[in-house]
Amino acid sequence: MERPGLVASDVDGTLLSPLHGVTERTANAVRRVVAAGVPFVLATGRPPRWVPEIAQQADLDGYAVCANGAVLYHLGQDRVLWQRTLDPLLVRDVMAELDRVLPGVAFAVERTGRTAFDDTVPQFIAEDSYTHPWPEGPEPNGDRSGMLTTPVVKILARHREMTSADMAEAAALVLDGQVDVTFSTTMGLIELSAPGVTKVTGLADVAERLGVPAAEVVAFGDMPNDVEMLTWAGHGVAMANAHPDAKAAADEVTAPNSEDGVALVLERWF
Repeated sequence: MERPGLVASDVDGTLLSPLHGVTERTANAVRRVVAAGVPFVLATGRPPRWVPEIAQQADLDGYAVCANGAVLYHLGQDRVLWQRTLDPLLVRDVMAELDRVLPGVAFAVERTGRTAFDDTVPQFIAEDSYTHPWPEGPEPNGDRSGMLTTPVVKILARHREMTSADMAEAAALVLDGQVDVTFSTTMGLIELSAPGVTKVTGLADVAERLGVPAAEVVAFGDMPNDVEMLTWAGHGVAMANAHPDAKAAADEVTAPNSEDGVALVLERWF
């Protein structure tokens, strides 16, 4: 493609190195994109509170699509522009169905307020049996009753003895379109959003705000929660370390995140 009019990138496994930071080469490539007047948009499964630290490493202050497309956040303004939520009654029903088909499953939910660190909103609630598939993360801090009081942007379902793909397959069959089911790690964690909500939900809004057609967007990703974005963008780029579904959806496969795969592509134009 010609030089893109907008760049969108997943964070974990894509923009970040295996050491969970933005390397100097990748940060410099991102800075050149922005200096050329081309918007660089983060598109991540992370909630808003987990995004500013990453954005700071790359000097980004524009839009961030968070929670797999359920939240549009503006970094420079520290403002949640909109969120797509799940009703508490639906959350209850989803949990009941997953309890039935995935015995031993544990749940957490994500909420967001008006800013990334809005302490008037309990942003993360996890029942005691919930464990993170990664070393760091908030500790369990409640039970299911606390998850069913107000709308949520995302349900996280965790099973320590299953793969994420097997969980997603079983969940999709029983939930039958009531929610959008995806995953961003293979280690027994699926993420559930309002029906039709994917990263494209936010990116399409950002592109419209900025007057950039999808055909002029280059997008980077590595996991099934990036598939819709890689397909929608004019040029979708999967990482060499990507899940097979992401590679199949992409127009190109770049080097892994351990070798600055995002920068390698961006350096063609910037």
